[in-house]
Amino acid sequence: MAGPTTAQRGEAGRADTPARPPHIGPEGRRMTGRMRLLLAASGLVLTAAVTVWVLYGSSWLRLEEVAVSGTDVLTREEVAAAAVAPVGSPLVSVDTDAIADRLRQKLPRVDSVDVVRSWPHGVSLKVTERKPVLLVEKGEKFIEVDAKGVRFATVDKAPPHVPLLELAPVRSASLRRFGGDRLLREAVRVAGDLPGKVAGETETVRVTSYDSAVLELTRGRTVMWGSSEEGPVKARVLTALMKASPKAGHFDVSAPTAPAVSKS
Repeated sequence: MAGPTTAQRGEAGRADTPARPPHIGPEGRRMTGRMRLLLAASGLVLTAAVTVWVLYGSSWLRLEEVAVSGTDVLTREEVAAAAVAPVGSPLVSVDTDAIADRLRQKLPRVDSVDVVRSWPHGVSLKVTERKPVLLVEKGEKFIEVDAKGVRFATVDKAPPHVPLLELAPVRSASLRRFGGDRLLREAVRVAGDLPGKVAGETETVRVTSYDSAVLELTRGRTVMWGSSEEGPVKARVLTALMKASPKAGHFDVSAPTAPAVSKS
């Protein structure tokens, strides 16, 4: 019996050879790459549009709550009212710097405030209030002065353990040179350097000149402090003197290298 012919063998060989993918020329490759870029760009645009809508257009991330912390004299309600936070607005659009500025302008007792978005629906206000280190008497009221020399509040009742400032400047060259405001700043520096126990027992800080501050303490005791220079050194010396002479009535640390103690 005759074998397969040459033509038949050729057909069989072609049948066993796998089919080749269609040839894509340079133009087709460029079209494919362009479509991929278009699809990627479309995805990015869609993602950005959805993000913008979620942040600004949806009701999911809007300001609903204002939390206040750190208050002492001020109430949380006062702080929240002064902040005028735009409740109902998109949280991302809330101007935190503007809120902080409003609080400092409307409430001078506020020394600093941190305004932070609290996702998804809140803003937190962490307040630091000014603390009085001196009081200035004004009629029947008292003006509170902080450690920076800022007169920040007028109160009807003097807060406890805050000394009263008496400015009684004598006519001198230092007064003409520095003025009353400088004397106030000097008094603030003196009050800020007082040891904790002494500060709590100081009833009055009397300043008559740039280099003359006298402290009036409880139980009729006095301290000649002098100028505000070398305040920390004077504080340490005064603490040691009071410990060594607890019954003394007068202490002089105006020259801390040569302090003095007397009964009256």
